[in-house]
Amino acid sequence: MAETSAAAASALFEQAYGGSQAGLWAAPGRVNLIGEHVDYNAGLVLPIALPQRAYAAARPRADRLVRFASAGLPGVAEVDLDDIAPGRPADWSRYPAGVFWALRRAGHDVGGLDLAFASDVPIGAGLSSSAAIEGAAGAAVSDLFGLGLLADDASRAELARLCQRAENEIALAPTGGMDQAAALRCQAGHALNLDCRDGAVAQIPFDAAAAGLVLLVIDTKSAHALGDGGYGARRADCEQAVRELGLHSLREIAPDELGAAVANLSNDRLRRRVRHVVTEIERVRRSVVALRAGDFALLGELFDLSHASLRDDYEVSCPELNTAQEAALAGGAIGARMTGGGFGGSAIALIEAAAAGAVEDAVRAAFAAAGHARSPACLAAVPAGPAGRIA
Repeated sequence: MAETSAAAASALFEQAYGGSQAGLWAAPGRVNLIGEHVDYNAGLVLPIALPQRAYAAARPRADRLVRFASAGLPGVAEVDLDDIAPGRPADWSRYPAGVFWALRRAGHDVGGLDLAFASDVPIGAGLSSSAAIEGAAGAAVSDLFGLGLLADDASRAELARLCQRAENEIALAPTGGMDQAAALRCQAGHALNLDCRDGAVAQIPFDAAAAGLVLLVIDTKSAHALGDGGYGARRADCEQAVRELGLHSLREIAPDELGAAVANLSNDRLRRRVRHVVTEIERVRRSVVALRAGDFALLGELFDLSHASLRDDYEVSCPELNTAQEAALAGGAIGARMTGGGFGGSAIALIEAAAAGAVEDAVRAAFAAAGHARSPACLAAVPAGPAGRIA
């Protein structure tokens, strides 16, 4: 699949623009092991990069025009560097275009570029297909204009911050910074323990296969979009709670202070939102301990607790995600949870390798019995490396 998408990006470049590309770059999608909706609350997250990536073939231009082609989409989108603004371009190209805008706002000397994208990150599955496109575009721009933003982890952290700014301010999606950090800072064979308060990271070894396990991603095929209001409403709830409590962020609430804190909030909805955030951050801490100890049974328990919290307190699950989680457990999974922003997308399940087929069958049967419109797709997640040049 990777070779196919890489070749598709190169072929599309030649078809759309003629001549040869200057290079080919790629950035991964991600799956978050645990730590949902806490990145914008200065919390802790634990994603892995996926082998599935977005590929960008690119070549500099002599003018200030940036052009974007994408496999599977008609035509070529184009915009002048000076015309990129919040909500403009209005189509999918606002994601890579925003990266140019953010880099220029940060003082980087960036010119025009032709880019062609192809991706094997499932779109709408909650696996950060948009951050993969941003990361691939950012990597290409950095290399072609000599910005040095892939040189080391500190440079990659800066590029991730600018890609997040692009998504927030140009694509108008109010996401936290986990997705971009995962695309640019994850390492193969490891989960990224990212502190969203100060940007510090620790690489946590994650080798499910060595323990005879598989991390199964279950794409429910239900609609998933972070810009449709639900995500922003949850973020607004957290911001209101921060104001009511007189804090800088919900990260400041220790688990043993949770009861006293929520008692001071004005309504039950805010109390449930805060309870999720504080307990989820603690679940990330415990998950890191579990991984370091090779305690996958504990990790599975934490998956289950996370899903219940996201379903009941944060209210971002949906019938398809609940079906996937419940069916995976019934089929023998050690633990399962929704992953990503919710409102659709994917669930993950930690399962014995020998039981993978049985769990997949159980999930598909449960979807059919529940009458869900689409049958889910499953893939095994293996922690992969970050964005970079591949040709």
